[in-house]
Amino acid sequence: MNVRALIAEDEPLLLESLRAELKTAWPELDVVAAVADGDSALQQALQQRPAVCFLDIRMPGASGLEVAQALAEDWPAAEPFPLLVFISAYDQYALQAFEAQAVDYLVKPVNPERLAACAQRLRARLSERAASGGPLPQTLEQLRALLAAPTRDAPAGRLEVIQASSGNTVHMVPIDEVVYFEAADKYVRVVTADKEHLIRMSLKDLLPQLDAQRFWQVHRGTVVRARSIASALRHESGKVTLTLRERPERLTASRLYAHLFKGM
Repeated sequence: MNVRALIAEDEPLLLESLRAELKTAWPELDVVAAVADGDSALQQALQQRPAVCFLDIRMPGASGLEVAQALAEDWPAAEPFPLLVFISAYDQYALQAFEAQAVDYLVKPVNPERLAACAQRLRARLSERAASGGPLPQTLEQLRALLAAPTRDAPAGRLEVIQASSGNTVHMVPIDEVVYFEAADKYVRVVTADKEHLIRMSLKDLLPQLDAQRFWQVHRGTVVRARSIASALRHESGKVTLTLRERPERLTASRLYAHLFKGM
């Protein structure tokens, strides 16, 4: 039976080599999309619904991990989630973290024997999925662990004040007044009880500077102060609706972060 796959790799020669080697190692694999950036990978994956995604860790646009995070949030709950293979140029120390979480990976340049072993592992996982009904819970646990891993270039200090520019004025917003942060294109919305500010920074760059005990990421584009959450309503889809203490709007926590909201 043919298995649909997507490859996201920004190096054209490596992409074509991987496609050719996969044809040898796994003749039944049908590569329905081959893209060179993370944004296209996400779009094509949601459109094509492949059973397997080969995702480069570092590529233009969203990274492989960011694509995986977005897929975990946007994938239809009723459909089997794709098996994920990360393509990496990391050193052995970093690769051990991937292996420990049972997420398969390929090292650049891809070794044909390693690729054949990967294909065999994926076949076995697909057979298990057919028998059990889908690996999404396990995949979510893997992604949570990988996304929570500290990065080498994360700053040591924590932000105490947000400096938000507005024209010639810089507003000094104490971090304890922030209710939530929300990604907005190339900016981040800083929302307090009664005001909103924009800062020219990505949420990915902001996250390492926040205290993870005080500020919880609940969606790939939303980080909320834990003390500002009044209640959490769980849905059958796996998502959670959050009611805030200081704001009337409600926020959505994705399936990837729903585990944060459990009774004590």
